[in-house]
Amino acid sequence: MAMAATSASGGAGCFPRPPPSGGEEKKQDEEGQCFLDGMDLLKDATENKRFLPTGLQGVDALLGGGLRQGQLTEITGQSSSGKTQVCLCSASHVAARQLGVVMYLDTSNSFSPSRIARIVDGFPISLVREPKNVRLERVMSSIICKSVFDIFDLFEVLHQLELSLKSKVNNGGNKICLLIIDSISSILAPINGGKYPRGRSMMISVAMILKKLAYEHNLSVLVTNHMVAGNGAPKPALGESWKTVPHVRLVISRERGSKICAATVLKHTLLVFA
Repeated sequence: MAMAATSASGGAGCFPRPPPSGGEEKKQDEEGQCFLDGMDLLKDATENKRFLPTGLQGVDALLGGGLRQGQLTEITGQSSSGKTQVCLCSASHVAARQLGVVMYLDTSNSFSPSRIARIVDGFPISLVREPKNVRLERVMSSIICKSVFDIFDLFEVLHQLELSLKSKVNNGGNKICLLIIDSISSILAPINGGKYPRGRSMMISVAMILKKLAYEHNLSVLVTNHMVAGNGAPKPALGESWKTVPHVRLVISRERGSKICAATVLKHTLLVFA
């Protein structure tokens, strides 16, 4: 895939507090109320936040290593540009490398087990040394797929996911490390208009839940978004309110009839440009 980085922005802030006395520190930690200083955040970022591979060398390079845990990454592009392929490749490689369980929320019937099987069948021998049928069964059993067709289904699934993560319920001993929603715009676009006066607030609620899950449970969250007509050029859907949500925003495109995709970074909180 041909890649080009165009711009990036981002930042983070924290507020130090005086050291608590007695058992206050433990209580605040348990309730998630403690404040972290810069060194704590740096240690967490370098020691606990891994990059999960998409399996696409060009995309991983452009993202600085892959899908970062604790962050929400958005892949946006026109129809048939390759968004779902990025999701399926990411799910396959994370499962194959035994990095954790993948939860795949399918909002438009785009999940394809046969495409997963073809991706796994094409893995190099050096990736996993085991019989193909054993490898395929292991990969498939590490990907949990759930069909979600409206905003209320999405809220319920995310609520159940949060409960399971809090109670440390794992799947076969492995924790969920990657949450994929393909596509987020299929759920949010229909409510983001005049027909639903609370549509925007529900969209922001989804955004807050996803970022909270990513941060508190060290998940990588990957969502796809479609493009809409803009002033002179297509732009990502869901408007200005959603624009600030993703930590990373990658737009991919492909010429009609071509097998080569191009990707451009629209936003990345970790890239620094001179």
